[in-house]
Amino acid sequence: MGVNTNIEESRDRRVGLIYDEGMCKHSCTDDNRHPESPNRIRAIWKKLQYSGVTNRCLILNAKEARDKDIELVHTKGHINLIKQISSEKFSRRKRTLEEFNSIYFNEGSSEAAYLAAGSVIEVAEKVAEGELDSAFAIVRPPGHHAEEDEPMGFCLFNNVGIATSYLLDERVDLGIKKILIVDWDVHHGNGTQKMFWKDPRVLFFSVHRHESGSFYPDGEDGSHVMIGEGPGAGYNINVPWENAGCDDADYLAVWDNILVPIAKEFCPDLIMISAGFDAAIGDPLGECCVTPYGYSMMLHKVRDELSAFWPTLAEKLPKKVTMKRNPYIQEAMLVQTRSQCKQEVSSGRKIVRWTTKHFSNTTGEQ
Repeated sequence: MGVNTNIEESRDRRVGLIYDEGMCKHSCTDDNRHPESPNRIRAIWKKLQYSGVTNRCLILNAKEARDKDIELVHTKGHINLIKQISSEKFSRRKRTLEEFNSIYFNEGSSEAAYLAAGSVIEVAEKVAEGELDSAFAIVRPPGHHAEEDEPMGFCLFNNVGIATSYLLDERVDLGIKKILIVDWDVHHGNGTQKMFWKDPRVLFFSVHRHESGSFYPDGEDGSHVMIGEGPGAGYNINVPWENAGCDDADYLAVWDNILVPIAKEFCPDLIMISAGFDAAIGDPLGECCVTPYGYSMMLHKVRDELSAFWPTLAEKLPKKVTMKRNPYIQEAMLVQTRSQCKQEVSSGRKIVRWTTKHFSNTTGEQ
């Protein structure tokens, strides 16, 4: 997450981190090997501590989101469901689960959901106010699948959606008028897309496995033809992979030929990244092959080519990858398998070609 301040880069970086053990209270009691587990963020936090990164950043205190802020993107019925679910009896929670897709609840779900949403608001606000140059919110449950009135895909509240609407609608005094959301999770961010479908203030960009709508969350929402509607036409960009196995070269080609040129034209005041890492090499669900170096380059291109001001934790990114498999990323995602991602090129792979000319023509704005 970073904000366009047009200030010359300095060696003194103000990078924020936020993490809270309260978000680890949300867990799946029926499956201790569930991929969305507390260990996912604990591993990230421990690695940051062990490497000394936490000593070089400003550590922020997590805060629970307020209902009025969540209401910017979710219905009152949805909010009440998440607020009350943890106080319900086990049998009642079990029955509620049957109404939704890929969701679990326990006694800690409500607190965790409110902390996750509030934490993303907190770091976004600090960056927008200029107190931080950038920030990383280590939160769960995740959010990009959660829709206006429905939790799904492990997501309870749409954390990035809430924070984006909060800055645009509640903190207009900060002067944030345009926000770019980059969603590089291997699954399509259906919830975030729908929240800003008609909003030209938000450019939503998602690269994900789609496979003709057969890959989760299924359906045509993740298709390249879904470009937004009304004033938001042209501000929704999907790059759908039609097969597994996509690697660094695939993602960086999308960055160079689609994301960066269009985002430069959009010229956002602030950038949000929905940074799911399940396209990483070795992930058993994503089945793609993005390396740690690939992720670093994806962020590097956002930093250097979209935002010359983007702060970094190191002077330079690594020039080469010393390990094809990064155990820390695997730890963070709680990968349980050692199987390697197949390194094969599919002749059926498709890349959507989307140019800045198309962007200008569909939006009617520069």
